[in-house]
Amino acid sequence: MRYLLLIYGDETAADAYPSPEDMEEYMRPWVEYGARWESVIRGGEALMPTSTATAIRVRDGERLVTDGPFAETREQLGGYYLLECDSLDEALEAAAECPGALDGTVEVRPIMDIPEMPS
Repeated sequence: MRYLLLIYGDETAADAYPSPEDMEEYMRPWVEYGARWESVIRGGEALMPTSTATAIRVRDGERLVTDGPFAETREQLGGYYLLECDSLDEALEAAAECPGALDGTVEVRPIMDIPEMPS
């Protein structure tokens, strides 16, 4: 089964790591996590800050585009991992070891399997 780990945290925390050395220290647990779970990780990326986001909504056929996220929140979506695990328990174990769970929230969401549409 595939699961998406959605990693939420305070994006301003990265401001506390201004030097390359500090950033390297911050990233070390993430690199170690990737090595530990590489057998089930199928993909993942870190996201740019919400200040770079553009949100779009379509209402009554009108496209509404705004800068930034749709809603103000305490924690922002900062990245994700796509996992292929044998069970939800394995996905939860991987999520619990994710560095983002130490000071943020990691949401575990199953990927919906959609059958192929006939052509």
